[in-house]
Amino acid sequence: MFLWRAEVQPGVSVAFTDTNAGNLALHVGDDAAAVLHRRARLEDVAGISPRRFQYMNQVHGNEVSLVVESGAAVEAGTAGEAGTAAEAGLPAPTADALVSLGGPLAVMVADCIPLVLVGAGSSGPVLSAVHAGRPGLFSGVIPAAVQQMRASGATDIRAWLGPSVCGNCYEVPAELRDEVAAHLPSAWSTTSWGTPALDLPGGAASQLDALGVPIEYRGPCTLENESLFSYRRDSRSGRFAGLVWTHD
Repeated sequence: MFLWRAEVQPGVSVAFTDTNAGNLALHVGDDAAAVLHRRARLEDVAGISPRRFQYMNQVHGNEVSLVVESGAAVEAGTAGEAGTAAEAGLPAPTADALVSLGGPLAVMVADCIPLVLVGAGSSGPVLSAVHAGRPGLFSGVIPAAVQQMRASGATDIRAWLGPSVCGNCYEVPAELRDEVAAHLPSAWSTTSWGTPALDLPGGAASQLDALGVPIEYRGPCTLENESLFSYRRDSRSGRFAGLVWTHD
């Protein structure tokens, strides 16, 4: 169920699921009841039940939603992922990053980076889950999430970069590589077969370094690892999740 899971500091765990957990997304044509059942099973295994992971309606932007308590965000979306999730009692905000003061968070991906951030607050951990694909990196979703965490009192923020497509595999047109690299030089790459590519983890790492946020973990390439969902391998792919939660 988990590709990687660890208690990263006392009372805080980070995990990344694999295909054994099944598809966790409501927007890819899967049966909604089956998806919600998988999510509930995941919460049981993580030991957070009756609390629930807060998901989001991801749109490849840089919007950050502050989750004021477990399962309740400042603003809830009304379409796509949000609409179906609301039926289960968990409105999903339209955003590409979530920040909470301890509430369980989730981000879903199939090649983009599932980034998890944990910081120390005056009354407990400050958590964030970030959907960092190419458009999100370009538009600054990572700095926006870190800024919101710091505005929420977080210090000593650390990062876990989950599995994503790597710079050896993420082939793109040369014009797109040049456009992104002009803004984020560390994302410039070449595939292992010699064509233009983008290195999303490299771009994310440089942004985190500039923000003074150390990286504790880097996941493997989704395209190279069949135990992970990959949209580039199969456009009908499901989604795995990056998770962060507090516990006793």
